[in-house]
Amino acid sequence: MPKAVWNGAVLAETDQCVVVEGNQYFPPDSINRDYFQESNTHTICGWKGVASYYDIVVDGQVNKDAAWYYPETKSAAKNIEGYIGFWKGVKVEV
Repeated sequence: MPKAVWNGAVLAETDQCVVVEGNQYFPPDSINRDYFQESNTHTICGWKGVASYYDIVVDGQVNKDAAWYYPETKSAAKNIEGYIGFWKGVKVEV
C-alpha cells in the first residue's frame, strides 16, 4: 500500500492512489492533516490547471511546499482533482 513519509512521520497511506506522470497522487481522505499547512504558493500546469501547495510540518521542522494538489482541474485531469502529490524529500513507498 503506497505511503508518503517525511521526517519519520507517515503523511498519507492508501491503496487508492492515482499515478500521473510518475507521481503517486493520494486521495484527500488518506492524508494526516496534522502535518499539513496551507501555503500561498501556486503554479500552473498546462493540462492539469492551477496547483496549490502545502507545507509539511513534523516535530517543528518545515518542508516548504512539499505537497501539492489541484483544487479544480482541467477536464483531462479530473481523476486527480483534490488529490495530493509529494516531492522535496518526501519518500513515497509503493
